[in-house]
Amino acid sequence: MEFIKVTEQKEQYVALVELNRPKELNALNHQLMQELLAALQQLDKNENVRVIILTGNEKAFAAGADIKQMADKSAMEMLMIDSFSTWDQIRKTKKPIIAAVSGFALGGGCELAMMCDIIIASETAKFGQPEIKIGTIPGAGGTQRLTKALGKAKSMELILSGRFLSAEEAVFYGLAVKVVPVEMYLHEALTLAKEIAQMSPVAVQLAKEAINRSFETQLDEGLAFERKNFYLTFASEDQKEGMKAFVEKRKPEYKGK
Repeated sequence: MEFIKVTEQKEQYVALVELNRPKELNALNHQLMQELLAALQQLDKNENVRVIILTGNEKAFAAGADIKQMADKSAMEMLMIDSFSTWDQIRKTKKPIIAAVSGFALGGGCELAMMCDIIIASETAKFGQPEIKIGTIPGAGGTQRLTKALGKAKSMELILSGRFLSAEEAVFYGLAVKVVPVEMYLHEALTLAKEIAQMSPVAVQLAKEAINRSFETQLDEGLAFERKNFYLTFASEDQKEGMKAFVEKRKPEYKGK
């Protein structure tokens, strides 16, 4: 892969996926997104991976979409290219994804970070949907996910003005979970990933699915979905092992079955 680096830590059940277009501040061109989708689909099937970390570099998680690829396109050309179908497939990744964000996470970069399940931010992280400054609007979920995370008023301010959100503001508004020094953001993401990877992979995936469903449904339907997934855990060996280990006062050994 040209624009993606994948590193597995098999003993920790964690995989690190790095966006690798440093000269372009990891601008999200078509090839990069295709490589990212392929990597995530492969990791989703990998039994040695339970948690995925997605990151860029200290300067930029991703500074946005590759504008050069779309500047001269017509509406019909954009419709036929249908680049957002790739994003829809990435959203279906079953394993939890932690975004480790430093520097710019703007436009498509912010949308990609918000597609992840948890965001860890460095002190230099800047989030935003500045598409309005180039005569367009977010197209990969920015108007929807940012509003669900920040609320209508703040999202209106950011999207209509193109302003950026600091790392501290991102935590305050609930977009990110923690701000750490630049030299620690990847370490913090790895620490959290290893902690999650020690849990039952079956339960983790079912919990992720249920939490995401809460954003897509009314309460009654969400509760019913949660209940179904709760009952489903009792069909797993992990549930039997987890409860038996609790009773026997020992550490459980989860196998993801």
